[in-house]
Amino acid sequence: MTIRLTRRGALTGLAGATLGVTLPASAQTGDWPKQPIKFVVPFPPGGSVDPLARVMQKNISEATGWNIVVDNRPGAGGSIGTAVVAKAPADGYSWVFVFDTHGVNPSLIPGMTFDTEKDLAPVMLVGTSPMAVVTHPDRPYKNFGDVVKAAQATPDKITYGSIGNGSLGHLTMTLVQQAGKFQVVHVPYKGGGPMTQDILGGQIDLAIGSVALLAPHIRAGKVRALAATGDKRSPVLPDVPSLAEQGFPGFSALAWWGVLAPAATPQPIIARMHGALEKALAQPDVRKLLGEQLGMDLVVSQPDAFRTFIHEQVERWGKVVRDNGIKPD
Repeated sequence: MTIRLTRRGALTGLAGATLGVTLPASAQTGDWPKQPIKFVVPFPPGGSVDPLARVMQKNISEATGWNIVVDNRPGAGGSIGTAVVAKAPADGYSWVFVFDTHGVNPSLIPGMTFDTEKDLAPVMLVGTSPMAVVTHPDRPYKNFGDVVKAAQATPDKITYGSIGNGSLGHLTMTLVQQAGKFQVVHVPYKGGGPMTQDILGGQIDLAIGSVALLAPHIRAGKVRALAATGDKRSPVLPDVPSLAEQGFPGFSALAWWGVLAPAATPQPIIARMHGALEKALAQPDVRKLLGEQLGMDLVVSQPDAFRTFIHEQVERWGKVVRDNGIKPD
């Protein structure tokens, strides 16, 4: 079960939530920031998280004069860089931009060195995006129903690629197979690049990945889009029907992006960063860039709404991981 956040509902209550907070002088927002602020990206350059962080760095720095640096700390599905921030001083100088793997990692990665929900303070759910399921143009599938029928007739013959074991694409296809009572063969890759190369080359029958990753190849006619994984169509791919329209009513699985801080970061500082992010995300050029480049539907949530969202993601995807014995790559 996922929650749906609207901009109207997400943008209420921050001021009231921070009234009456008493902090020592060193933690007052008037003293902050006095040194460079670090935006940790727990993934390598490229992808979707890194450009989001860099767009925010540029716009917030220009608007506020704050000195912000982006620090890429990739590895282990984003958990290495996120651990850096979870263990950092709660002084407002360390922030992490996370992806949907943040909600899967607690159940997928044994022995993580931080608690996803207790050691980090939610700041904002920036946005969400459906994934796309595509096939090579030489394959006979014209819609997702064709895949279901073919897989039911010949189980374990059709292959699909994802960006790795335990990725949201892998978990989504696991749920869809269970709901549709069919079986396809998972081919995990070490990221979107290798997977995309193989679907373009016809080495696999299907691929599931972010709209940002696959939309350019869909528009170029190099792959055929069969479905989007939201409960409605993506504005980036308006002609592609959702899974909910193709025999999976109410189904929704969304990629997402968010910002967190160390758990004890003072609320007035979180409020200032939230406000800076909100102003940057209100810029028309930023909204256009994130929508077209990342296929992102902006949410711009309040911290409490993001806390609830993270908890539901951890619960939902943790159950899929445990019930199906899914292990990391």
